[in-house]
Amino acid sequence: MSGSKIVVTGASGVLGTAVYKAFEKALRYEVVGLKNKSTASHLVQLDLTDKEATKRKLEEVKPDWVIHCAAERRPDVAEKDQVGTQLLNVGVPGYLAELARTINFTLVYISTDYVFDGRSPPPGGYIPESPTNPLQIYGQTKRDGENAVLQARQQGAKAVVLRVPVLYGPAPNNTDSAVNILVDVVRDQSKESNMDDYAIRYPTNVLDIASFLVRLTDLSFDVLPPILHYSANESFTKYQMCKIFADILGLDGINHVKPVSTPPTGAGATSRPYNCHLSTAETEKLLPLECTEFRTWWQEYLHDGSK
Repeated sequence: MSGSKIVVTGASGVLGTAVYKAFEKALRYEVVGLKNKSTASHLVQLDLTDKEATKRKLEEVKPDWVIHCAAERRPDVAEKDQVGTQLLNVGVPGYLAELARTINFTLVYISTDYVFDGRSPPPGGYIPESPTNPLQIYGQTKRDGENAVLQARQQGAKAVVLRVPVLYGPAPNNTDSAVNILVDVVRDQSKESNMDDYAIRYPTNVLDIASFLVRLTDLSFDVLPPILHYSANESFTKYQMCKIFADILGLDGINHVKPVSTPPTGAGATSRPYNCHLSTAETEKLLPLECTEFRTWWQEYLHDGSK
């Protein structure tokens, strides 16, 4: 929508940065990026857990769309700080959905494939209406965040849930992404690492999601279903991704990376689903996905000399 005002929360994260830049590059938007702890001077400092400050800022900006990328996305951290994770992943999106109704903007809440247990995905993947059954605190809080947003939608808020799988893409530090970090693991041949060769993942590029969100804001809210899925269709285990990185980097092998083909066990193991394949059929009725091929993108990214 030409001349729209866009607010991007979590705009210093891997996904949020890509989304912020994509709207900025499109030129037809006024974009405000929100940060919490980042030092980035082009972003606006705001503690989203402070309801009054959040309300004041959004009333001041009067956005047409809010793309809510901010979240506690690390399952292990979510287990350790359940109160903080509940506040950020459930309380904040629920309140933003209330504000969507009173201030009159459209909220896109970024959720996760981890709302599913991954035990037996239907042929073609989980559809938006598939029953959720998260296995860990992270997935539970994201599912509860979805419910808060969808409840507000039933009460008149313009709000949409967008579920995405594990993400990769340009990042200041490889540790910022569960996929990018594997490049460091592969490169550090002095350190032996155990690597998941059990769970099936569908790594998806944040640049593709950002482009999709720009195109999504051109649509009328009336045509948007409550829940959308965005996912690349290529599937890999983390160990298989490591083998691709080793090949791109010209390494003879990855003997220092040991495949583990059984699910994580023990008191400290955070349950991770086996296969949370998201069906994108409903999304593709609205817009083409235009997903990047995994190996092709990494080949270019790693060979440009920057990472």
